[in-house]
Amino acid sequence: MSLEVSRLSKLYGTQKALDAVSFSAAPGRILGFLGPNGAGKSTTMKIITGYLSADSGEVKILGENALESPKKVSPKIGYLPEHNPLYLDMYVREFLEFSGGLYGMKSAVVQERVNELVKKTGLSPEQHKKIGQLSKGYRQRVGLARALIHDPQVVILDEPTTGLDPNQLVDIRNLIREIAENKTLIFSTHIMQEVEAICQDVVIINKGKILAASPISELQAGSGKTELILETEEKMELAWFESLGQVRFGGKGDRELVIETEDPVETRKALMLLVSDRSLSLKSLTQSRKNLETLFREITQNA
Repeated sequence: MSLEVSRLSKLYGTQKALDAVSFSAAPGRILGFLGPNGAGKSTTMKIITGYLSADSGEVKILGENALESPKKVSPKIGYLPEHNPLYLDMYVREFLEFSGGLYGMKSAVVQERVNELVKKTGLSPEQHKKIGQLSKGYRQRVGLARALIHDPQVVILDEPTTGLDPNQLVDIRNLIREIAENKTLIFSTHIMQEVEAICQDVVIINKGKILAASPISELQAGSGKTELILETEEKMELAWFESLGQVRFGGKGDRELVIETEDPVETRKALMLLVSDRSLSLKSLTQSRKNLETLFREITQNA
C-alpha cells in the first residue's frame, strides 16, 4: 500500500476529532473519502500531509513514517485543499514555476514540468493570464497543476469539484482518472455521484470514527438488500405495501414507491398482485442495488 493510516487520533481540547482512524490506499485506484460536515475528513488529510500534528497513531507514505519525518515525506505528496490557495496576482505559468521552485526543482525541470501540466490540465488557452482573471473551473485546474508540479506519488484532493458547472465537472473528472492511473489518489467530496463515477474504494468517517472502508462494490453487495422501485399513474399509500418489506416514497412523491427486500423475486410477484388488487396503472418497475447515497445515509445516521 502507498498510504497506510493506523489508529490515528487527534484531540482539540476535550473534543476527540479523530478516534483511532485506520485505512489504506493503493496505487492505481481512487479512494473516495466521505463523511458529513465535521466528521474528521479535513483533519485526517491535514495530518497526512503534515499540516497538522497527531496525538497518536501512525501514517506511512511509501513505507516512510510521515509523522516522524514530515519534511522527508512531504515531497511525495500532492495536496489540493478545499479552499484552493492561489496567488491571484500571479500569472498561471509564473505561479506554477514558483511552486516548482519551492520544491528545489531545477529550472529546466520546472519548465518541462510546467509545459506538461499546462497541456494535461487544459490550461493552454489561459496560461498567460493572471490567476485572478480565471473562472472557477480554470482556477481548480491551476490548483491541480500546483499539486502535481513535483510529480508526487500520493495525491490528495479535498472537494476539487465544488462549484463547477457540468462541463467543468466532466473535464476535472477525466483529469482525476488520468492522474490516478499511476498514483495513489484520495478524493474527498460531498457529491456521491462523483464518487460512484470515478472511485473504486471508499472510506466513510463520522464523528472521528471510520464506519466503513472497502471497495464500493463490496459495500453495495454487503448491504444484503435490493431496491425495487414502483411507479404508478395513481397515488399510493405506504400502508398498502408494508407487508413486503421496508418501504418509502421515492423522488416522485406518492406515485413512486421504493421497497427494500432480501428476496426480490418473491417481492416482485407479491408487488404485482397488490398492484392488480388495487387496480393501479403500472408505469414502471425497476430493480437496483442500493446506491452509495442511500448506503452513506444509513451508515452515518445509524452511527
